[in-house]
Amino acid sequence: MTRENTIDIFLKNAKSVGAGTVLAADLDELKQSVSKIIEDTEPVYCPGKTDKEAAVIPPEEKRAPDYFSAQATVEEVFGAIAETGSIVCSSQDGRELQAGLLPAHHVAIVARENIFSTLDDFFSSLGPEIPTNITFITGPSRTADIELTLTVGVHGPERLDVIVC
Repeated sequence: MTRENTIDIFLKNAKSVGAGTVLAADLDELKQSVSKIIEDTEPVYCPGKTDKEAAVIPPEEKRAPDYFSAQATVEEVFGAIAETGSIVCSSQDGRELQAGLLPAHHVAIVARENIFSTLDDFFSSLGPEIPTNITFITGPSRTADIELTLTVGVHGPERLDVIVC
């Protein structure tokens, strides 16, 4: 399977589980996409730890000092799994796993080269240095009670947007 096929499958599967999806060709398109997605949202938290995060940090008037006070988090995630449409968050390199789970809106940036066809491909890529914490997120948070009443956003963000760049 080619890289482009893997990306297409990921975007299709992520959309099918309720995530908004965008394909950005470069950092300029990434910045435009993030600006449009968070246009009516504030405050927004962005760690700014990666080149992609640094390129999209929201303007000062929209910025949250931390993810506790944010309505949305914009962050580059560790990877993605095409077969399930899942994103992968990790604690590696001092990343805050809760940053994408606590605010109501999670905007996840995933690098094209970090999209894997299958879960097995993802784990095979890790080698001996497996991160301490890994979280797989498949669409917005959903839960149902014993009467099967579906509720969105109880155990995590009620909205998820994924941008492949």
